[in-house]
Parts: sequence; C-alpha cells; structure tokens
Amino acid sequence: MNILFSSYAFHPSIGGIESVSEILAEKFTAAGHEVTLITQSVGDEGADNPFRIYRKPSTHILRRLIGQCEIVFQNNISLRSLIPALLMRKPVLVVHQTWIQRPDGGVGWNDRLKRWLLPLVKNVAISAAVARHLGRDTIVIGNPYRDEIYRLMPEVPRDRSLAFLGRLVSDKGVDLLLEAMKMLRAGGLKPDLTIIGTGPEEENLRRLSGELGLKAQVTFAGYRFGDTLARILNQHRVLVVPSLWAEPFGVVALEGIACGCVVVGSEEGGLKDAIGPCGFTFENGNAEALAAALQGALFDLDVAESLRACAPNHLARFRAEAVATAYLELMREMLR
Repeated sequence: MNILFSSYAFHPSIGGIESVSEILAEKFTAAGHEVTLITQSVGDEGADNPFRIYRKPSTHILRRLIGQCEIVFQNNISLRSLIPALLMRKPVLVVHQTWIQRPDGGVGWNDRLKRWLLPLVKNVAISAAVARHLGRDTIVIGNPYRDEIYRLMPEVPRDRSLAFLGRLVSDKGVDLLLEAMKMLRAGGLKPDLTIIGTGPEEENLRRLSGELGLKAQVTFAGYRFGDTLARILNQHRVLVVPSLWAEPFGVVALEGIACGCVVVGSEEGGLKDAIGPCGFTFENGNAEALAAALQGALFDLDVAESLRACAPNHLARFRAEAVATAYLELMREMLR
C-alpha cells in the first residue's frame, strides 16, 4: 500500500501521539508498504527515518501527496489533510487519540466540523472511553509501546517503591501523589518516590515535597528515555499515574507493566484500558483513595504478584507488531 500518514505533531516534538506515530510509521514501512508522513512539527529533513517526511507541506504539495497515495492514515483527526482527502475521494482511516473538544471541555466550531465528517471516514478509538465519546460504531485498537525497550531486566534489583513518569504539569496529578504520600507517612509508611520527567511544575513540586515533610523520600530524576528509563522502571515496584483529567489512554502504564511494575492509576477515561488486570485504579483527584491503592500495591505482596502474572497476556495486544498488523489489515479491508 501507498500510505499517506498524517501526524500533526511528530519528532522532535515529544509526546504520546508523536511516539505512537513513529512506532506505527516504522512498522508499516518494515512490512513493505510505502509510507509518507506529513506533520506540522519542524525538524531536520535529513533525519534518519525509513520513510519520507514532509514538514509543514504547502497546499500544493499536500494535494500532490494525497493524489499519489492509496489511503490516508490520520493519527488523530486533522482538518488540514482530512478535508482535501475527502474532496479527492481518498479512503481515510482516523485514529482518535483524544476527545474531540477543547482542553477546558468546551466544543468549538472545528470540533463540530470534525464530528460532522466522522461518517465519511473509518473511525478507530484508542480506548473504549474514547469510542463512547465519539457516540458511534467505532473500532477500538489500543496504542502500542516499544516492547524492544520496555521489558523485564531480571539482573536489576527491584529495591525501590514508587515511580512517576511524565510531564510535570498540573493535570498529571503529582501534587495529589505527594498528598497521598503524606497520608501514608501519617500511618507510619514511608515509601520512596522517584519522579521521572521535567516540566513547568517542577519547582512547585520540589517546594511542596519539602512543605509536606517528604523531601527525604522524593527523588527528582529529570528526563530519562530508552534503556536508561527502562532500567529505572525495573528498579521500582509500583508506577503511579495519578492524572487529574480523564486520560484517553496511557502508554506510560504499558511501559511500567512491561518493566514489572504494578500500576496505580486514575479511573476516569481510558487509562484503565491500559492498566487492565495489572494494577489498581482510584477515583480521579481523591488523595485518600490513592493512598489506599498505594498501600495495597506496595504491601499486599500476594495480590501484587498476581497482578504482575497477568502482564504477558495483557501486553500481547499492545505490542508494536500486533497493533501495526491490526491497522494494516483494516486498511486492506478498506481498499478491497
């Protein structure tokens, strides 16, 4: 197949959609398909990728690329390439990576237009929650993770307690996690926490950990990636994903599970699809519920071991090869 792959954001921009796009474009190419990726992210045109990349393509180039392809694959809906693709009668598969609404929950004219166009494309949602949000028959295919990187490392001692991995922004709930740790400390429990990531809230979180008397328990590890990150996760027993907002999915949960962590994450949205039978969920924003879940994950060893035993079966459908194969088969069906 000749696939025009649309990813509004892409490397060197950092984020979940960017990572998923890179994985899928690589796998589609490795399977023998011709992949051209278009993005609005600026970067090095000469980067070492097995597929062609057009950054900020002009309207003329965009129309030419659409005309040359057999099918358009959108990793998250984008009107800029969707409208011309539909006008040129190209089949379009749209992967819905998040909610069709503004960050504050409002609905703008562009959101209404996107919803109006949904019957004209093949819709895939990354979680059951996103599928329900779309309010129509939608296939659910969870996001992939890099299983060649995130894996068990038996040689690494699992001698640390809690890890958080993500951007240090307010909606990720690290302050809630610190509040829950204070509650555990009041009950005589003092687990350590490694915060992996950077962001605008870092200084506030450092200050808060001191104010709550947790400074000796908390380590700020900064940004880590690849094998170094996988090794750090293998050192920890529990990965915490305490998001305040409804996450559409949660690749970070898959990465933690693959590295042997039990995952404790917020319940609303699609994060629970990623956690599956390999962890605990708690009510978004509820520090007491989070503290109780952490206590169970850390100190009920039999339950934790049974959760870890579920990992291989759960992860099988999120491995990069499995997810790419599911999409390729769907695209073949669309072209028949």
